[in-house]
Amino acid sequence: MKKFLGMAAVVSLLLTSVAGCGSSGSQGVATDAPVSSSSESAKTDTTEAESAVEAQPAGDLAFRKFDAPLDVHIGMSVSPTDSTLPSGDTAQDNQYTRYLRDNYNINVIVDWTAADGNDYNQKVSLAIASDSLPDGLVSKNESYMKKAAKSNMLYDITDLFQQYASEQVKGIMDSTDGRAMESVSYNGRMIALPNITVDTDGVHILFARKDWLDKYNLGIPKTLDDVEAAARVFKQEKPAGDATVPLTGPDKNGRLYCTFLESSNNQHGFDPVFGAYDAYPGYWLDNGDGTISYGTLSDNTRSALERLASWYKEGIIDPEMGTRDSSGELVNANQVGLYFGPWWSLGYGNNDSFVNDPTANYQAYPIFDSEGQWNTHMKAVGTESCLISAKASEDTAAALIIMYNALVRDEGIFDTSVAIGWYPLRVVAAPADECEYEAVELTKVLKGEADPEDYSDPMLIYKNLYQDALVVKSVIPGFEEGRDLNIGDFNQEDRGKFNRMYAIFVGDRPFTQTKIDKAVYSVTYSLTDTMEKKWSNLKKMEDETMLKIITGQADVSAFDQFKTDWLAQGGQEILDELAGLQE
Repeated sequence: MKKFLGMAAVVSLLLTSVAGCGSSGSQGVATDAPVSSSSESAKTDTTEAESAVEAQPAGDLAFRKFDAPLDVHIGMSVSPTDSTLPSGDTAQDNQYTRYLRDNYNINVIVDWTAADGNDYNQKVSLAIASDSLPDGLVSKNESYMKKAAKSNMLYDITDLFQQYASEQVKGIMDSTDGRAMESVSYNGRMIALPNITVDTDGVHILFARKDWLDKYNLGIPKTLDDVEAAARVFKQEKPAGDATVPLTGPDKNGRLYCTFLESSNNQHGFDPVFGAYDAYPGYWLDNGDGTISYGTLSDNTRSALERLASWYKEGIIDPEMGTRDSSGELVNANQVGLYFGPWWSLGYGNNDSFVNDPTANYQAYPIFDSEGQWNTHMKAVGTESCLISAKASEDTAAALIIMYNALVRDEGIFDTSVAIGWYPLRVVAAPADECEYEAVELTKVLKGEADPEDYSDPMLIYKNLYQDALVVKSVIPGFEEGRDLNIGDFNQEDRGKFNRMYAIFVGDRPFTQTKIDKAVYSVTYSLTDTMEKKWSNLKKMEDETMLKIITGQADVSAFDQFKTDWLAQGGQEILDELAGLQE
């Protein structure tokens, strides 16, 4: 696929040597001295982290401590409902900021905070519009990064990243085959630190109550016909009583399907239904002939909508779809037979299901098309990025890279009873194939073919693997080679460990055992100039029309008028713009 915004230069990005912009003097110099704590409070919070830092070889800039305290000014997103900070701690002074201060001489100064969501996004947008970015902040949307880059507000960290990024971070980026670098590049230069999440966050599958399937002698659902047949039986037999919901749909805060702007982690949407029709609504598709199409407008999307409308009319989709407060609550109450979502929807996503009924045997399955092919859209490498102001000093920019390295390596050793979101400028960095790799390696531990200590290197890119390997045998005492795991094979005593192991071994099993036949990427995952002006109205029109068709408020013929209106009200202009950017 041709790369959006002419990213051909990205392939050689890290091999290029050009001076970083925005340097304005030195506030601290990295030294070769081992790191040690300078306060008793830090010893309490960061003993394990200190040991890890001291183990680094001399000359490694990735974890070096500055000679003198270096102030780093940031903007920060905070949760207004989080109450995990101990009394007396603040966004600027907590176990995470003390860890950075004591181990690296990095003094985090929080210039401003804003509540997660719209408040924070508006604050970031205002900072860009007024050219008042702090040294660092996390952009929750790729479009903000692109807008700041166009105005030359971001530090060119191409050289500094080469110097300061840890081998662990570079390895994680390499796992994406260049997509992570592309996601934080502009005109062939690296201008942000990437958020890298596992590819499987963007691939959606079916979750089914296997004990219900077995009760009614139903086979494993493989196609939409199988899903329909199982849902029809659940509607008729009501295994959860009158409250039974055969198949969930998105709640009032949910999405019918992923889009190029929100390309992952869609719980209770209908992504696998569209995939089974080889349809990719919400995505910009490269047609291979220099033209671009919008997936929502395809005939295949129309056919999928017609199928969903028939399901809703028959009553096998939740009748309160689109208006219900929470579809997840239905699952946790064990009233649901079937639902769609990403791999972590089992274990992490439905923990209360097992609290309420430890025998609820949820299983995960891919849904194939009529030819037996598994089609799916693929996510952006990550939706966030850490922006570094072009006005920051070179040392400050280097410090932000060191903070990124440190979080990637040491996140697992912190006391996470204090929410990890309090770590300044936190963006996730995980190998693209982390879940599948862990499933394979942890199975070796279960079979006695590997020892947990084989994974003890703190610089391993699969940074959770060691801790998982230490506990996997105790969490899955019922393991038998050659047999799929069921709920009875797990020890649920430690909820956190159980959630993770169930998500990896059951929720992620489709990706470990089955090859995706057709993986479709969007041409872009951010807004273009024309989209900035037109997208809000086009998206509103799309959301309203698709929901009305599925819920029977409009006939499927409304799709044809929508297509005409969408093209006339700016859609065709966007398609032409994207085609031009491909040239």
